[in-house]
Amino acid sequence: MNQYINLTLENIEKEHICCAIGDKKHQAGVAQKKEWIKNKIKDGHVFRKLDARGKVFVEYESIETAWVPISGSNYEYIYCLWVAGSFKGKGIANELLEYVINDSKEKAKSGVCTLVSKKKKPFLGEKKFFEHYGFKVVDTIGEYELMALQFDNHEIPRFNEQARTMKIEQQDFTVYYSYECPYVEYGVKELSNYAKENNLIINFIKIDTLEKAKNVPCIFNNWANFYKGEFISNTILNAKSFEKLMTKIKEE
Repeated sequence: MNQYINLTLENIEKEHICCAIGDKKHQAGVAQKKEWIKNKIKDGHVFRKLDARGKVFVEYESIETAWVPISGSNYEYIYCLWVAGSFKGKGIANELLEYVINDSKEKAKSGVCTLVSKKKKPFLGEKKFFEHYGFKVVDTIGEYELMALQFDNHEIPRFNEQARTMKIEQQDFTVYYSYECPYVEYGVKELSNYAKENNLIINFIKIDTLEKAKNVPCIFNNWANFYKGEFISNTILNAKSFEKLMTKIKEE
């Protein structure tokens, strides 16, 4: 039987957080992520992982306090459910999701929701996987969809109106980010250095409060790219992927 661990203030320092295990360049990001989790535990934030060395975990909390531009009440929001590598195909993802569902019911929640996309995108869950458990699309912004599993007739969560704009006034390349993900810190650092070395303007807007997260002008799970005022993607970038993205944009 698979063994799991829920992170707490007592064990978080000795436990890994699954992503970027042993990758030295991301350890500062891991530290940032742990601090973020510590501050969120008081909100009922749950980080549950397989008791093994791998990228196998689920992370969720109440929609009222979740750092996403979604409004609602009495629902749990799943930030990320990730099962990677040799751990795939063993029913672990099912066990993690079933834990979220059962935990939500025990807390007398009205349902569970999460962000997916019509086409596979990084750092978002698989739509078909959630459909298998009865999740249904309840709101849409372009290619991005909010899925929910309802337990009762309580009002379903929706994207905030600000998120539907998917536009900003700033024309230079702009990144909205938060430390929800341990890969973010390195991406911000490398892109900042790249911009300086190449005399480019890249704006970074840090999302570090619940209010800011609820009012981001796009879908948001930890990172969002804008160029010429338009939302481009939710892909976390480094210098190489930024160059590739800009080349593709210029060719279109």
